[in-house]
Amino acid sequence: MSFVAWRTPALWFCLVAALVVGAAGCTGSPAPAQQAGTGTQSVAAVAAQALPAVVKILTSGGNGSGVVYGADGLILTNEHVVRGYQAVQVAFADGQRVNGTVRATDSVTDLALVQVSRTGLPVPKYQGDLPAVGDQLIVIGSPLGFENSVTAGVTSGLHREIPGSASESQALVDLIQTDAAISPGNSGGAVFNAEGEVVGISEAYIPPQSGAVSLGFAIPAATATDVADQLRDTGRARHAFAGLEPAQLTQQIVDQLHLSRADGVIAIAVTPAGPAANAGLRPGDILTAVDGVAINTPEDLLVQLRRRNPGDTVTVTFHRTDGQDQRATLTLTDRPAFSQ
Repeated sequence: MSFVAWRTPALWFCLVAALVVGAAGCTGSPAPAQQAGTGTQSVAAVAAQALPAVVKILTSGGNGSGVVYGADGLILTNEHVVRGYQAVQVAFADGQRVNGTVRATDSVTDLALVQVSRTGLPVPKYQGDLPAVGDQLIVIGSPLGFENSVTAGVTSGLHREIPGSASESQALVDLIQTDAAISPGNSGGAVFNAEGEVVGISEAYIPPQSGAVSLGFAIPAATATDVADQLRDTGRARHAFAGLEPAQLTQQIVDQLHLSRADGVIAIAVTPAGPAANAGLRPGDILTAVDGVAINTPEDLLVQLRRRNPGDTVTVTFHRTDGQDQRATLTLTDRPAFSQ
């Protein structure tokens, strides 16, 4: 399992997940058209309403996408779109291109805020509820640099995690899956529902060479707004921290450690004086559940942490070489800056 941010000479910004098996309206928008009998807008109407709020973000190496978060010039995008940059350019659907400054970033969720000196921007509504499986979704962004591109599909699944991603990123968990085309350059753009509300931020796709067909992923809007508000207000986002580094438990590890069981996730490192260490966990322990929810992959653990806050307590079920279940109570802390 591997995934990269495209860094070719054209630098296409989109987090690409390569799957290996086993390894409300906008100012000036036209009146929305309704689909007969559904009470929802057509794709064309959603696009016309939403396009003014979606932007193209350009760096010295390439481009990504973003969406207006504040009428005062605040733009929401992916962290990997602006990684390594403080100064960017932002191109709007009306043809204006202005300078922008990266205001704050969060690598844990792969979200960032960019500030531009333009006011009166149209701010779309961000929907806190997840779409239902089968609901229509519209993706708007700049795939491969093609500005204001619109693709459409449905919600294919919810609470998705990309297998094997935890070793390189903490962001690819608890995602919305869609068959609406997401390509390099869409990253940071918006996913809208049929009412023209933002339900997600485009994040990743699994490319066809991995045997995939129309597998795209987006960060839920509720996650995006929570993190964006924290970045806007304090410059950083808080995340629950357990103080251990999980890794997939392989048969080789089972054999080397002479384990009597092969279920769970191995803690390959434990932070000194961190929550796990304080609860008695140590490197080599095999985690099998958090508050009774089974943990089979490192991504499963990240999902459980993503759903909790610093200060929460969790009960971790684990075992050592004897295979006997043990339990420990961890008091989660705020993720330290060095772990971002």
